[in-house]
Amino acid sequence: MSKTTINMMSSATKVKGQGVGSAYMEQVDLVKTGLGHKFEVTENKRVKPDITHYHTINPGYYLGRKSRTKNGKSVGYVHMLPETVETSLDLPRFAKNIFYKYMIKFYKSMDYLVTVNPYFIGRLAHYGVDKSKVTYIPNYVSSEKFHPVSAEEKKALRRKYGVPEDGFVVMCAGQLQVRKGVFDFVEIAKQMPDVTFVWAGGFSFGKITDGYKEIQKLQENPPANLKLLGIIERECMNEIYNLGDVMFLPSYEELFPMTILEAMCVNVPILLRDLDIYPDILFDFYGKGTNNEEFIAELKKLRDDKDYYAQQVDASKRGNEFYSKEHVTKMWDEFYTMVKDSIKK
Repeated sequence: MSKTTINMMSSATKVKGQGVGSAYMEQVDLVKTGLGHKFEVTENKRVKPDITHYHTINPGYYLGRKSRTKNGKSVGYVHMLPETVETSLDLPRFAKNIFYKYMIKFYKSMDYLVTVNPYFIGRLAHYGVDKSKVTYIPNYVSSEKFHPVSAEEKKALRRKYGVPEDGFVVMCAGQLQVRKGVFDFVEIAKQMPDVTFVWAGGFSFGKITDGYKEIQKLQENPPANLKLLGIIERECMNEIYNLGDVMFLPSYEELFPMTILEAMCVNVPILLRDLDIYPDILFDFYGKGTNNEEFIAELKKLRDDKDYYAQQVDASKRGNEFYSKEHVTKMWDEFYTMVKDSIKK
């Protein structure tokens, strides 16, 4: 029996330090290694496969989609919506409006869509996208690439990155954007001078990043207990997560951050802003707060209460187990099989 052919289309890896690129690499690797016996996967090829899976919404993809999918089906990955872009990029209003209209037009042109968070099925319907063609499949992170290290290795990593060996370390990974809560992160660092704060990430989209000038000023004069590491190569990110005692992401807008899954693989507690999108995907795997005062209280409890810290480590481990390779692979298998079966012969 011949394999179903899938051509993955993406430009996500051209921009360093963004989660879409990480999600793309993990998903392609998952399908190639876990489902290679059923699906033949190519990347960015000029072919006409059974399934063309668009991971990014390039205009060139939109214009060429009909010829590429003439004998097959198209799948679009929903990594963004207008509301998640609104506080990410500093563009003129007319430019944003044009981009938003195009984004939704792209999604509507697909035969099927995949979203990483079930919350956004309703949001897509709000924009007029047919809910029946949207499937929820969560992101996935390889535990072979992201995993805990020994206590001695942890100390060595802290020496490598100039972080106090025995202190309490709060880390975050993400682009330096207003929506990521970078100003809150800095303010909390100022109010907790006895704790080390580490942020890995930079301006993946340069000067059009929302809050670019203000954040640049922070970079020039950060608090003494805050280390800004800039954009870190993905193959080194396991080291970064292992620097921390807790992963703290005070973001205001997300779909399903890869950084959360990566940190769960390392088995450190997760602290997040209390957003509507999280309960359906993270259940009780994380701690939460709504403002800086609550975040500070939670961080102090994690630092000072060993039993509570152990509970939150266990929650993170359960989250990692829930999004296992077997679980997510099965979802992709069922989805691609359904798409293949819908192709008219």
